[in-house]
Amino acid sequence: MSAGAPHGAGGRGPQSAGSAAGLRASLSGLTTRGRSFLAAGIAAGLCAYVLGQSELLRVGLLLAVLPLLCVLALHRTRHRVTGTRRLTPMRVPAGSEARVQLRLDNTSRMPTGLLMLQDRVPYVLGPRPRFVLDRVEPGGRREVSYRVRSDLRGRYPLGPLQLRLTDPFGLVELTRSFSAYDTLTVIPRTEALPLVRFTGESSGYGDGSRRSLALAGEDDVIPRGYRRGDDLRRVHWRSTARYGELMVRREEQPQRSRATVVLDTRRLAYEGAGPDSAFEWAVSAAASALVHLLEQGFSVRLLTDTGDCVPREGGGFTSGGQESAEAAGLLMDTLAVVGHSDGAGLSRACDAVRSNGAGSGLGGAGGDGLLIAFFGDLDDVQTGLAAKMCRRGGGAVAFVLDSADWSGRPQGLASVTSQGLPPLEERLGGLRDAGWTALAAPPGVAFGELWRQAGNAPIAAAGGSGSAGGWG
Repeated sequence: MSAGAPHGAGGRGPQSAGSAAGLRASLSGLTTRGRSFLAAGIAAGLCAYVLGQSELLRVGLLLAVLPLLCVLALHRTRHRVTGTRRLTPMRVPAGSEARVQLRLDNTSRMPTGLLMLQDRVPYVLGPRPRFVLDRVEPGGRREVSYRVRSDLRGRYPLGPLQLRLTDPFGLVELTRSFSAYDTLTVIPRTEALPLVRFTGESSGYGDGSRRSLALAGEDDVIPRGYRRGDDLRRVHWRSTARYGELMVRREEQPQRSRATVVLDTRRLAYEGAGPDSAFEWAVSAAASALVHLLEQGFSVRLLTDTGDCVPREGGGFTSGGQESAEAAGLLMDTLAVVGHSDGAGLSRACDAVRSNGAGSGLGGAGGDGLLIAFFGDLDDVQTGLAAKMCRRGGGAVAFVLDSADWSGRPQGLASVTSQGLPPLEERLGGLRDAGWTALAAPPGVAFGELWRQAGNAPIAAAGGSGSAGGWG
């Protein structure tokens, strides 16, 4: 392999140095100094021919041949260089730093010259890191590191890694790239939320009616393998003898309570952009709510105004147990890239909430699932659709963001500058009449404080029939 044509981790490098295309690429690597030498040599040769000066011809040949010799030498020098990149962590909250460690190994039998290492990163992560590496001995290794940081969530590619080789005279500079790259996921900021009690909501792990009983007969019991901590009084000896391992009766199986987080992503419902915008606050608050609910043992799902649901499998809700961490990662990856939708209404989200509730016992009369919603600007029609999402007997909490507040406009001009929207208090009142615990989310407020206020809010008249439950 030619000098500076490295193989990246998991990828294939450029073609060999002997190809004509590779030689042309090497010629294109002439620096300004190298091109100047070549031009001066050609000019000196022409002048020597016209004036008949042999000494000048020798000088011209020297000036013209030296860059070409450097190109050929650098082109034919063979190094085997491998590079790897390690990103720690691969998922980082907005505003936090991640560390990128680069390692370069010389696997050939000859030392390298001066190497310039450069990693390609998006501009939002900071300046492009560049490193100068001295001679790397055969079998040697060099490690360098840098840090990246972004205030904007998203998925950002890191790489490919580029290696620059130069000759001792600085006449030629060749750049070769590794083919492998990594992806840094910048997730929304989250904050720890207090443990509160919502109206009509039961704890994350249900009991009583939330337990599914196995068949009562001794012969009809459904056994499972023994797990550490199981009560030995539940050992089913007949199944143990049959399977040759300790089996216990699976008489009752707790089910996890379910929670739906609705995120309004309509472009017309928010104004402004950037890390401090209303939409970014809503995304960050939704992420905090999802993580908190997962920690409390809930099976959760994320629903947007477009009707898209995450996760898609498992009935739309995350599974419990050891998969909660994977579920949190999936939800955070989704929120890292969620953007504005071009939809004009909440009808799809309303249909998704009501259809799921009718089929799973979470909606309609007697539904006991928790519903957390983050709404932007709501007109009368969208307020009515949001009101239909509220499920009798279940907890429903809405956080409403008003563009007039977040843009700094006076409240008195809201009906003029916000497309004829009703005042914020009227929107909140419409939701409360339908059974929501509705709170305004003004700029600069901590979501944890609003979460605490929602837990201490009085019971709405339409939604007060649910049993008082929650987590303590």
